[in-house]
Amino acid sequence: MKMLLKAAFSSGKHYKWLIYSFFALFAVTIANQLELLTLGVIINSASPTVSGGINDPIHLFLDKIKAYFVFSDYKLQKVAIALIFVALFKATSLFFSRYTTRILAIKISRDLRQKYFEHIQHLSMTFYQKYNIGALSTRVVGDASQIALSINSWITNYLQTPITVLSTLFFCFYLSWQLSLIIFVGVPLIVFPVRLITRRVKKITRTLQKNQEKFASVLIDFLAGIQTVKIFSMENYTCKKYREQNDDMEFLEKKTSRYDLLTRPILHFVTTFCLVVILFIGLYLMKIELPELVVFCGLLHLFYEPIRKFADENACVQRGVVAAERLFEVLHIQPEIIDEKDAIEIQSFNHEIVFNDVFFKYEKEWVLKGVSFSVKKGESVAIVGATGSGKSTILQLIPRLYEVSKGQIVIDGKPLQKYTQKSLRSLISYVPQKPFLFNDTIKDNIVYGKQVSEKELIEASIKAHAHEFIDELPLKYETHLADMGKNLSGGQQQRIAVARALLKKSNILILDEATSSLDAVSEQKIKNAIRGLQGEMTQIIVAHRLSTIEHVDKIIFIEKGIKIGEGSKDELLKNCSAFKAMWEASSLDMLEEVSV
Repeated sequence: MKMLLKAAFSSGKHYKWLIYSFFALFAVTIANQLELLTLGVIINSASPTVSGGINDPIHLFLDKIKAYFVFSDYKLQKVAIALIFVALFKATSLFFSRYTTRILAIKISRDLRQKYFEHIQHLSMTFYQKYNIGALSTRVVGDASQIALSINSWITNYLQTPITVLSTLFFCFYLSWQLSLIIFVGVPLIVFPVRLITRRVKKITRTLQKNQEKFASVLIDFLAGIQTVKIFSMENYTCKKYREQNDDMEFLEKKTSRYDLLTRPILHFVTTFCLVVILFIGLYLMKIELPELVVFCGLLHLFYEPIRKFADENACVQRGVVAAERLFEVLHIQPEIIDEKDAIEIQSFNHEIVFNDVFFKYEKEWVLKGVSFSVKKGESVAIVGATGSGKSTILQLIPRLYEVSKGQIVIDGKPLQKYTQKSLRSLISYVPQKPFLFNDTIKDNIVYGKQVSEKELIEASIKAHAHEFIDELPLKYETHLADMGKNLSGGQQQRIAVARALLKKSNILILDEATSSLDAVSEQKIKNAIRGLQGEMTQIIVAHRLSTIEHVDKIIFIEKGIKIGEGSKDELLKNCSAFKAMWEASSLDMLEEVSV
């Protein structure tokens, strides 16, 4: 419960709406009681000759109300007008109670989604390797909404219910303390099943929400890998996986529904039993007249109704408690990479990048082992090696997407930790092997939040050889891309990513096999464009095709996380047998491509 309230009110911005809800719910309670008492006056007035005597305090109380409102000379018009005003008051208070609680839920849900999104943006890359997309998307949307709904139920149970129960209980004891004692027989019969069912609902809800994450992951995997599914004709296999998760969802939802729906019949039986006992005692033992007894039973209904609802609302509250626990499981995760207190902003890259005996471990496996090299400003350096040798890891360590396990990476004489992450990354343009394109226009994908002129946009696109195909599209740069740029070819996607990197105009350009999806002609054009930046931008390149790195100043050869060679192409061909074998294999592949 504490976790739920912390999730909803930790910001302190919503107490105003909570207070509004409290007063609106208080008004609803008063309206319900006034409505019942007004009806009681009508019933009592319909039989004015009846006198309940000393054992009929309800009749005496209603007579006092009639006398106070000058109903001794009973007029139906006065009672009708009073009833209309009470009904209008109830309708107004009911609207505002529901409106204020709904607005409170909307604001809480919005703030939780925003807080969650802002938090996960600052988490390290290892976090995204641990959690899958389905789990994260379920928590940011589903859990935030569930918490908001549960706060509505919490307000009903812990604000409205106490007000209604205590005020109605006071009236009941005031009218007949003997009959009111029956309440204390019924309440334990209600509380016991509510507590039992609450524990079961919380346990099942936790399992259900975990299953929802798996369910979402299966669906997202299918949508993202639809091409692979169809090529391998694995529709039946994916349907089987989906069906298994779907069946698990059905089982848990049915179990949850069973407990959700069980409370009402039990509580209805208990409260009805108590009302029957009260009617029997009132009519046959205390000799209270039926009209007055109806008024008392009406008040007793007002007392029991929120208690009956308590179980239903409490099930929703427990679902919110579980959702809050899952949400805070992520919100409590601290970024592994944070700026030091004395970190400074690096304005420009002026001298060199130095790897000093760098080790990097992912989980229990060492990916890099004692790698050392330097890249001077304006140099173009290629990092080559077999698949899995650690090339891409080296590139990702430079902008501090990951932290080195041992050793140091130094820029302009200071370790990376001495610079703020934002300023460090502002110096770097990064083109990954699999570029990500947002569900937006081509223009917005290239400029990516920067304020640039149309001339600068086109110049960057021309350098990346993207302008030629963009200009042929009906909407040109305003063409809206599908999810992950699926309406473009792989080569076109990479050229847009290269244009985005060039438009950033950073000091350092990192290319992680950025031409792997390009045809030979486009690759040559990008190669020429990159060569044109030589001396202007410091380039660090990982290339699948060794022909694209012939122009670089230096090549670093990595094998199984260890640097085994460094120098120009000619030097490595003489001194590094592993590089020579790779070069010859690459040259053979090129000859085969040309012959085809």
